[in-house]
Amino acid sequence: MADEQRLSDQYEPDHTAVRVALWRALHVQADAPPHVLDDEIGLKLADPGENWRERRDMTMPGVSGVRASMVARARFVEDLVAEHADAGVAQYVILGAGLDTFAQRRPELASRLDVFEVDQPGTQAWKRQRLAELGYDIPPWLTLVPVDFEAGDSWWERLTAAGFDPQKPTVVASTGVSMYLTHEAHTATLRQAAALAPGSVFATTFLLPLDMLDPEQRQVQEFSMRNAAASGTPFISLYSPDEMARAALDAGFTKAVHVSPDDLAARYFADRPDGLCLPRAEQFLVAEV
Repeated sequence: MADEQRLSDQYEPDHTAVRVALWRALHVQADAPPHVLDDEIGLKLADPGENWRERRDMTMPGVSGVRASMVARARFVEDLVAEHADAGVAQYVILGAGLDTFAQRRPELASRLDVFEVDQPGTQAWKRQRLAELGYDIPPWLTLVPVDFEAGDSWWERLTAAGFDPQKPTVVASTGVSMYLTHEAHTATLRQAAALAPGSVFATTFLLPLDMLDPEQRQVQEFSMRNAAASGTPFISLYSPDEMARAALDAGFTKAVHVSPDDLAARYFADRPDGLCLPRAEQFLVAEV
């Protein structure tokens, strides 16, 4: 017990990871059903206290659209994983996993795969401890892969050392990550993912440049950028859809499909009674090997 307490005292999760987990929980608690994603386990992990719904980042103007983006991207990736698992893909890698709860919420699907969660060592040590405190075991098909990006660790080397098989088709998800990477680092990630086995898929989100947003959404995006910078994780890179698709093809993918918020809205938000809708800021790219 003393060792566990020391872990809790030594580490804390990334602030952005907590914010995403709370937005996902707020969707369940504040938005009308049907819910795009039912995830309150992340809230239990974060344990933010009684008044978390009054936090500025939970109440700011336009926040309903932000949390809509969070649940839409998670649902889209999980649907993609289910589709490719049915087609024989046996591995799923989550880059920048944060407080992702796929393994805890969807064990019937996750247990069909080897799931690898990649993130900073501090966040992962904290998450492992919180899972244990909440009674969640780490099953044999789930591997937490700590990678110290700031120290120059290679996520690919850490991943393969943890048992990942690059010869097997894989789904790799990188949501909410590209904006924190330099163009060079993002290009290197694309090239590494493009070298996966045939049949693999790389799904990534990216943020549009501010001049591609309307004034209200630009204000929300600027608020998010200020928060990220204040947390020590500033947004570095923004992309147009054409730039992202071109980067993926140049990296070696055979196909790159842009998935817009309109595409996600048609799939997950049609005819909602509360009018919850997606902003344009965050876009998806699905690239195939």
